[in-house]
Amino acid sequence: MNQRFIASSALASVLALGLLSGAQAADNAGKEKCYGIAKAGQNDCANLSGTHSCAGQSKAEMGAEEWKYVAKGTCAKLGGKSAEEAKEAAKK
Repeated sequence: MNQRFIASSALASVLALGLLSGAQAADNAGKEKCYGIAKAGQNDCANLSGTHSCAGQSKAEMGAEEWKYVAKGTCAKLGGKSAEEAKEAAKK
């Protein structure tokens, strides 16, 4: 009985993780990464240089390598750069 409970719990966990990943992808469908607009500690994920790999780890305000998701087509209006523009600027 205990093994059956463990197995069903493990299966439920795996299924839940799959559903969460799909939900996150759906949330980001109408969004794009916008570089240079994230406030300190409010970035959405890893930066371009790879000095950190998680959300909320940016140290500087409006860091050129830090990004946030914004609605598609609004990045330039916010004063940010697309991924391609940010990568090109980082090369200079």
